Amino acid sequence: MKRILWFRRDLRVKDNPLLALGGEVLPIFIFDENILSALQKDDKRVSFIFWHVQSLKQELLTYGLELKLFYGKPEDVFDSLASANFDEVVATGDYDAYAKERDLHISHKLHFRYIQDTYIFRHDEVLKDDATPYLVFTPFYKKARPLLVSKNIDELFMAEHTLASENYEGITKIDKELKSEKLPLDLQSIGFKKVDVTFTNPYLKLENLQEKLHAYQDQRDYLSSDATSNLSVDLRFGTIGVREVLRFLFAHKNLDIEPFIRQLIFRDFYAYELFHMPRIEKENYKYDFNGIKDEEKYRVFCEAKTGVPIVDAGVRELLQTGYMHNRVRMVVASFFTKDLLLPWQWGEKFFAEYLLDYDKASNVLSWQWSAGTGVDPQPYFRVFNSYLQSKKFDKEALYIKKYLPELQQVQPKYLHDEAYLLSTDIKGYPKPMVHHKEAAKKAIEIFKG
Repeated sequence: MKRILWFRRDLRVKDNPLLALGGEVLPIFIFDENILSALQKDDKRVSFIFWHVQSLKQELLTYGLELKLFYGKPEDVFDSLASANFDEVVATGDYDAYAKERDLHISHKLHFRYIQDTYIFRHDEVLKDDATPYLVFTPFYKKARPLLVSKNIDELFMAEHTLASENYEGITKIDKELKSEKLPLDLQSIGFKKVDVTFTNPYLKLENLQEKLHAYQDQRDYLSSDATSNLSVDLRFGTIGVREVLRFLFAHKNLDIEPFIRQLIFRDFYAYELFHMPRIEKENYKYDFNGIKDEEKYRVFCEAKTGVPIVDAGVRELLQTGYMHNRVRMVVASFFTKDLLLPWQWGEKFFAEYLLDYDKASNVLSWQWSAGTGVDPQPYFRVFNSYLQSKKFDKEALYIKKYLPELQQVQPKYLHDEAYLLSTDIKGYPKPMVHHKEAAKKAIEIFKG
């Protein structure tokens, strides 16, 4: 069997199902022009991916394999490989609309084999008794959790391979006329510039998780604690596999692992929903109200000048680091969709532009959850009070002051006090752009229709 092993969201050697398939293989990674053309030239994710692709290439060499790098449109890349007479291309599944359409096109050129690796369950593995998908998480979880007990999550090991004869140097650029050009192995070759991104070994994060599990349930929402796993970006790009994380958790059953397992299954649930209802990638699942387009409000939000400290701190964290604490994401998204009444699609697009761990399913479903337009049964009247949220989860304002140093001299209690912020001039920081109670009331009235 002669196979193309197409690495995508699985940038690792250990426990990789692609490498558990033997025979003559051509491992490849494609810097997808369709995706890259929409990104800023200093996009942090491209630097992150490029670093890990280089690491993968080096590690494969130690096993007598290589990684051929392409730059172009996937359909052109596979057309350029047609003459090599491969039997199949193997890749792990991806559920957003672009990925499904891309893979369908490739499947018309070459037999396409999906391998389940990105998520725990296949999209058709957790269904209701009538074979329809769940729309509510809790019933999904109750059905999925027992299935997890019997699921095979054993480590997959490297098979014996013969490496296909190819030129593996540099990056091979393929244009629409299928002409190839050799480019140097650097970011500039694909039109991007290198930016500083923190690279932490995901297996070290996993080891550290053992110490965090005892506090995970109670502390993960508190912004000054370090109770989160920080594995989201690694799961997004497959620098560690979800089965590896599950094996780790099941090996530590003496600890309180259930809250973390629940979050992993929640990640599956969002991907599952997007697969079964692709329209929700752009459209409301429920309610007709779709926000009020206001470019000026959007600009102020994107510049972290709303005057609401927890919101501005979250946006600053995102712009500076590519991350945003999960609790802050919920606060920011609620403020965006309810206080500012901006379309959730605008917020989703903004996060998509900067989040290092950006996952289409998780981002879309989370924004719809905050907007009250998604599959969650909670109706439209769920509105977060940003000030109460920051007072509870960042009482000493350590997170706020970290990203808003202009507020360093303001007492923490005032940074959770809307009345103070509305009535006080703070040098270098604006007053809140809306009054929360009035904005929330207006949002609920609009949703009521």
